[in-house]
Amino acid sequence: MLGKMNESDGELKISFGYQCNGKEGDTCDFPEGIGIPSGIQIPRNSRSFSCLSGAALSANATLANTNICNGLIGEGILPSLDSPRSFRRVPSSPSLARSDILSSSLQSGISYLSCSPSSLGEPYDWDSHSLQSTSAPSRSESFLNAIEVEVAGGAAGEDRVQAVCSEENGWLFCAIYDGFNGRDAADFLAGTLYETIGFYLGSMDRELKQESVITSDGSHHFLGENCSSDEDIPCRVVDNKESRADSIEARVRKKDISQDLFRNGVLDSLQRALSQAENDFLNMVEREMEDRPDLVSVGSCVLVVLLHGKDLYTLNLGDSRAVLATYSDAINMDVSEALDAIQLTGSHTVDNELERKKLLDEHPDDPATVVAGRVKGKLKVTRAFGVGYLKKGILNDALMGILQVRNLLSPPYISTQPSLNIHRISKDDSFVIVGSDGLFDFFSNEEAVRLVQLYILSNPSGDPAKFLLEQLVLRAADRAGFSTEELMRIPAGRRRKYHDDVTVIVIILGSNHRTSKASTVL
Repeated sequence: MLGKMNESDGELKISFGYQCNGKEGDTCDFPEGIGIPSGIQIPRNSRSFSCLSGAALSANATLANTNICNGLIGEGILPSLDSPRSFRRVPSSPSLARSDILSSSLQSGISYLSCSPSSLGEPYDWDSHSLQSTSAPSRSESFLNAIEVEVAGGAAGEDRVQAVCSEENGWLFCAIYDGFNGRDAADFLAGTLYETIGFYLGSMDRELKQESVITSDGSHHFLGENCSSDEDIPCRVVDNKESRADSIEARVRKKDISQDLFRNGVLDSLQRALSQAENDFLNMVEREMEDRPDLVSVGSCVLVVLLHGKDLYTLNLGDSRAVLATYSDAINMDVSEALDAIQLTGSHTVDNELERKKLLDEHPDDPATVVAGRVKGKLKVTRAFGVGYLKKGILNDALMGILQVRNLLSPPYISTQPSLNIHRISKDDSFVIVGSDGLFDFFSNEEAVRLVQLYILSNPSGDPAKFLLEQLVLRAADRAGFSTEELMRIPAGRRRKYHDDVTVIVIILGSNHRTSKASTVL
């Protein structure tokens, strides 16, 4: 039997939620106070998601602001996105170069991103001059192009979360940055990674256009193809004697190659964007470590989910997870049937035998690579953003005493190589749970999927992400021997003994029209 928190156990404040527009005649029940976007109407078959629900639970105490980039990332961006009541519609804007952000903030502290609304209840008022960039291409050059996008984000402890979508172009971007040893790395990612991804996707688009030409039959031919071999795909279908079947087959093969190039290009763009962000961050840390040596130990796990058409891309660094809920029997699919849970992301910790072996193999001459179940006795994760002291000797030298890693023989010990995956959404797929590791401290993949499924069946207009967090609080309180009210009264920082910061997003796939919202417990 599912538990339920009492109203007196603590208010769950709305963070963000989104419901896709439906075609005329659709009806839904919307919770009071949830702002549902209106305007653009698109066909049902032009998207693969209908809505999402997001919630966050804070356990760690953290400073109200960070002085990373002279406070720009913390003060100039995140407070404008912390716990809005719903998604906010903003116009598409040119992408900012990472170098522009860093150089302007480090040198002068100028508020380069003046995008904060005058109040949380009012729409964004973008300053077009502040968003101009002299070196980066505009986002309109990539498939993230949109006249308008819907944006939401928030912070809970050291976790940061973002969600951006465009109904008109049928894509959704979600990211969870699970920070540790401080919030600075997660803040940096929340302030820069989405734009950096847009930059590299734009570069990919230009490269693909340069490599292809459209032939007279309307098909694409990629330059560099060798058409002399009988086994090669024909560059053009011009022989009238060629059978219609051969012509169709050739077109299908060309289309498949084009799609594969595009998908591989998206994955490459995600990886290049993460690498760029890592370089920018560590360079900044190196410049500021004299004043802030703590920055060398600050890091973050990274989980990005990008849904474009029927393709669901994931990038993962660390131990956050994306879990797909799908029906195993598509022919006799029954909504009450238990869903299968498929983990789409790798788990990069020393508890993963493959990760542990890979790490040890990379440092054969260091007997202290793993100490007490942690990398160099410091971290359980084997891959992460930031944590420069485990990657560069010069950054480790900035620390003193017991904070410094002894015998840093062969850095880097923490990798920034992400796990990348593409899943083709089918009619069997129901939803995706995107969560930081704090969720899976209490629930297995199968338990989380089953809880969401049961909740959606009984509450088709409810908030599954909020429900998951309520169940987590109940389980955490039970383990600790507290009531939920007693657990929630423990202040952030001390409550970390009983559960971690937890961020959850539930993406409802397909065109099921139901509403959702989200919550933050501070």
